[in-house]
Amino acid sequence: MACYYYVPFQGHCSFRNPTLSFSLNFNFINTTHHLASSFKPFLRELEQHVFRVDVLKAAVKNTSVKLLDAFVDSAFQFVDYPLNPSQTNAAPVDEIKEAAVITNIHGDIPSEFPQGIYIRNGPNPLFGGLKSTKSVFGESGPIWVEGEGMLHALYFSKDINGNWTVVYNNRHVETDTFKLEKLRNKPSFLPAIQGDPLAVFTSFLLNLVRFGKPLKNISNTNVFEHSGKLYSIAENNLPQEIDVLTLEALGDWDVNGAWNRSFTAHPKRVPGTGELVTMGIAATKPFVEVGVISADGKELVHKLDLKLDRCPLCHEVGVTKRYIVFMDCPLTVDVNRIIHGGKLIKYESEGNARIGIMPCYGDAGSIHWFKVKPNCTFHIFNCFEDGDEVVVWGCRALASAIPGPDPGSKEFAWFPTKSKPAPGKPFEDAISEDQLLFHRPYEWRLNVRTGDVKERNVIGANNFPMEFPIINGAFTGLKNKYGYTQVCHCDSISSTGGMGRFGGLAKLFFEEQNTEEGSIKVEYHMFERNTYCSGAAFVRKEGGAEEDDGWIITFVHHEDTNICQAYIIDTKNFLNEPVAKITLPCRVPDGFHGAFMPNQLLNKI
Repeated sequence: MACYYYVPFQGHCSFRNPTLSFSLNFNFINTTHHLASSFKPFLRELEQHVFRVDVLKAAVKNTSVKLLDAFVDSAFQFVDYPLNPSQTNAAPVDEIKEAAVITNIHGDIPSEFPQGIYIRNGPNPLFGGLKSTKSVFGESGPIWVEGEGMLHALYFSKDINGNWTVVYNNRHVETDTFKLEKLRNKPSFLPAIQGDPLAVFTSFLLNLVRFGKPLKNISNTNVFEHSGKLYSIAENNLPQEIDVLTLEALGDWDVNGAWNRSFTAHPKRVPGTGELVTMGIAATKPFVEVGVISADGKELVHKLDLKLDRCPLCHEVGVTKRYIVFMDCPLTVDVNRIIHGGKLIKYESEGNARIGIMPCYGDAGSIHWFKVKPNCTFHIFNCFEDGDEVVVWGCRALASAIPGPDPGSKEFAWFPTKSKPAPGKPFEDAISEDQLLFHRPYEWRLNVRTGDVKERNVIGANNFPMEFPIINGAFTGLKNKYGYTQVCHCDSISSTGGMGRFGGLAKLFFEEQNTEEGSIKVEYHMFERNTYCSGAAFVRKEGGAEEDDGWIITFVHHEDTNICQAYIIDTKNFLNEPVAKITLPCRVPDGFHGAFMPNQLLNKI
């Protein structure tokens, strides 16, 4: 299954101006026996009061905070989150402190390759790795996509004679919570996403009381550019503005105070206007809000509450020339569920799924909802208008790797064995669509005039599973011919984490039909044995005339040698060897999304 990254609900945004309350009558130091008998009354009290944190802020002074810290230190034991032995590139690395000039380059960087920066985000946890906790309340743990963000960057520049210089640097994204734990020099935030319900809820509340927010700002998922500025983002918080040259985090970007909630990891630029569309999800109402930011990044020109009755864990927003596209899938965050002993994040395979199409400056009443088959779709290739239809291309599955199994679980909890292809092989044993639970390219055609829906798989059952779709960014919101994905090595998904490994890349020809009925042409660029990639990005050729004039650049890790490189692959000659292999001075752990930004887009280069 493809690797998904994390989109936890935004606790911070919901509590910036707190409206929740809970009583302090619960005695945290009761014995386990007493806990068992008092758990239900405690939860009834929580339900009756709905979290007023203002009262806590007034009541809990410095002395009380110190007492709470002492209580946490004595009652909670941090333990290393288990890693599967196959996860050889999951361990964090140190910052290199000083940028390194790269001299080991096999092949040639093309002369038409633009000068700029390739940068990839990903988790790089403090204190040696992710931590779970054990306490009298039970066990709680993170989900596999957590961990403080680290940026890995390659700078490409050339002199007047056309000679290339490539420089590598890395740096943690130093958010407010990163700085807090680094100053304390120990794990401090209790994991509060999955585990025993009482342990999760207690951790959630203790974090909220001690630090003013229930979850860390990890900023580990993606990077994007807007109006010449670079940002790092995980959608449980606001973006962090990044100094392009030093990779230093410069603080939250809240659009001059106008956006005070979480921010999608995949904002989209509207074709023609240059405005940026974002969305923010929260565990309390309003569950989802959509915003439109001016092209210069200085003003929030429109804000819309979708008025949903649940909090869907929607990871990516889509745009066309006239519309905003929202994926309402049945992967949800529900505080009431954990109060009643269930999971905070849960995928309901039979739950309602729909896609919303709304005008860019519309209101909740202007949304046209289209009911679609239940699915879990984190990532979108593109959306565009085709006559009366809005076409959405995404990577769709019928289950979710988020949150994944509880810590220590030995079960491959989200995909049955019969659905797993053998290593390096496509879906030869697949029997029906319902058993193809891995992500693969999919099409929805939504007719805004008639309300009709057409949906289909665009590749055949014998193709590899695919995730992390990318396109030539100049075609965002417009009709495109080509898409690219990372190809998942299905058997590499461990039982202790949902992170897949990607043993190749795929190029999809959306307008060329294959011999298999209804499927499109696909080309594969598979890597050497035990070599896996992350953060693939499309680089447009300077002066290129065709949509696929350019390259894919990606970090790869060779497991047998523990060497990391960056590959540059010609998208016009996709089946050929990389035109350049750039050997890095240190290991780049598995991560999430990457982007290439030419110099002219960035103010500081």
